[in-house]
Amino acid sequence: MRIVLDAMGSDQYPVPDIAGAVMAARQWPDDEIILVGREDIIRTELQKHDTQGLQLEIVPATEVIEMDDPPAWAAKEKRRSSMHVGMGLVHTGDADAYVTAGNTGGVLAVATLYTLRRIPGVKRPALVAILPLPVGRVVALDIGANADCRPEYLRQFALMGSVYAQAVLGCDQPRVALLSNGEEPGKGNTLVKEAYSLLSKASLNFIGNVEPKEVLTGKTDVMVSDGFTGNVLIKTLEATAKMLTTLIRQEITANPITAIGGLLAKPAFNRVAQRINPSEVGGGPLLGVNGIVIVGHGRSDALAIKSAIGQARKAVQGNVVAAIRDGLAHKGKAKEKS
Repeated sequence: MRIVLDAMGSDQYPVPDIAGAVMAARQWPDDEIILVGREDIIRTELQKHDTQGLQLEIVPATEVIEMDDPPAWAAKEKRRSSMHVGMGLVHTGDADAYVTAGNTGGVLAVATLYTLRRIPGVKRPALVAILPLPVGRVVALDIGANADCRPEYLRQFALMGSVYAQAVLGCDQPRVALLSNGEEPGKGNTLVKEAYSLLSKASLNFIGNVEPKEVLTGKTDVMVSDGFTGNVLIKTLEATAKMLTTLIRQEITANPITAIGGLLAKPAFNRVAQRINPSEVGGGPLLGVNGIVIVGHGRSDALAIKSAIGQARKAVQGNVVAAIRDGLAHKGKAKEKS
């Protein structure tokens, strides 16, 4: 397997990107990690690691789409960027997947307009978050690629999310639900109500609407929303987790007695933190483009980069692109209700 990593992706590139690539190369020694970016910077950083025996290749790219670059402009003007070169390798068949922690809008623009393009029949690609909940993992989409959606877009998101949950997470019959402000079929805005009607006729295991609390308790395997709502939800969850962690730490250290109790409970706290740590997931796929693309957070550390490469491997093994293509041709058609 050949996985392309954008070495110029994260906020602190190339330090966590290279460290994560080295970790991945050690964990999956039969695979090749292709580092794309400014060659001199990559080689300098690689010298800080023991890379003997590891399958690491460098493919030069002279430009970088920075986090603050306007996505459409950067995708058009920076044709020699690490995103163009990296996704170009997937497009030509010289690599199996592309991983980046870079500018999400830039990834979407480069993928859809200049390199991979969309899978035939896909109206809009969707960005996915894999939520590491205590009850399991939930495929949430869209989380930011499409702020404004039509009902048929949400129907396709549901199909693609269901296919991904089957192929990568191993769900036999993924439960698909619409994110709404109530569980009843009549709840939600016009978009949600019309999408509900479409999904109830689709060949999917559609269980109806869910509120955020049901998502967190594992009622669904695939949560569907427009990109604006999904993005707000994800950022709210991230902020809430950070706030709770801070409050617990403050209260535990407030006096000697609670500090002793906190010390005794530290192993349990560490296990909980590991189970819900986003770095253990690393990133989510951009579904609907004609190639495997995994997008991580700009704040990704080395573990997150390594985990994102692991997500790419699973998507390759699950043959996700072909599965979505087949799903659009067969399962996505509305069925007549008896």
